[in-house]
Amino acid sequence: MTLTLYGGQRTRASMPRWYMEEKEIAYELVELDLKANQHRQPDFLEINPFGKLPALADDSLCDNEGKPLKLFESGAILLHLADRHSQDIQSDAERALTSQWLLFANATLAIALFVPSNREREFPRLMDALNQRLDPAQPLVGRQWGAADCAVQAYLAYLPMFFPELNLSPYPTIQTLIASVQQRPAYQKAMGLQS
Repeated sequence: MTLTLYGGQRTRASMPRWYMEEKEIAYELVELDLKANQHRQPDFLEINPFGKLPALADDSLCDNEGKPLKLFESGAILLHLADRHSQDIQSDAERALTSQWLLFANATLAIALFVPSNREREFPRLMDALNQRLDPAQPLVGRQWGAADCAVQAYLAYLPMFFPELNLSPYPTIQTLIASVQQRPAYQKAMGLQS
């Protein structure tokens, strides 16, 4: 079985890479050069016709044409990895909750962080709610750190990188969480901070 993760600098490929590092899931990393438009070449467009990163090829499953399964979208990749390649999801309820948090991270939290008009309107409300809900010592779903934690924590850990001017002092739980994420060896490796 081979899992191949396609990523590039400053892409969301760091999320599934972090997850696979944390869970010790073997994978091959193919880094594409976005400036050289490697993600727009026909061989990659066979994997993701939209030319976006990340993408994952999993030869342990076949698609409708009998070819290795190919996935795009970081949330879909994380859910697949949690379902098929780890022991994170133990029940239908845990799968539903994991899906909820992955969708929240990619559709709500990401937009609140990276779309300036939404950052002004949505960011404080979401951060208040997350500061009350999150507990650095407890996973969002189930009994162990999993795909839901990976997605939400990755976006929160982007804050000091992309928005160093943001004052996070009103959110002490989130500050603690970010600090603990930054210390994780698997996170450091996925972010290219260590080899």
